[in-house]
Amino acid sequence: MQRKIKIIAVGKVKYSWIQAGIQEYTKRIPGLNLQEIKDTNRRTELSEITPYLKTHDRLIVLTERGKLQTSQDFAQFLITETLNHSLVFVIGSSDGITPELERSAHIRLALSTMTFTHDLARLLLVEQIYRGISIATNGNYHK
Repeated sequence: MQRKIKIIAVGKVKYSWIQAGIQEYTKRIPGLNLQEIKDTNRRTELSEITPYLKTHDRLIVLTERGKLQTSQDFAQFLITETLNHSLVFVIGSSDGITPELERSAHIRLALSTMTFTHDLARLLLVEQIYRGISIATNGNYHK
């Protein structure tokens, strides 16, 4: 089952060890597209992200106000949502996402009740996507 998943992240990863982890998981996830956009002006964030969205995309923003899920729930979410849609996860800048972008999202998701750096959130998201796919396909990674 081919999953259509894109991550749009504002800014560049600062630490090479985090970038190495992101690259490792990215190459394990067929169909994953990671798009970095320049960290410029929060007021134009939505207009900078919009060109990367297509009609049937489900926009998912990561925010501390988002829904918490277990890894198993997230795996089921990936199965259900990728049947008819491509998923586009957005990780905002270190200042978070704008209220306008949050309002335009189909889904608000939280990685944890804890706060993580922007770079680490990106690594955690790709790891959880990989874990979710592993769970959904009865792979060994989650065991």
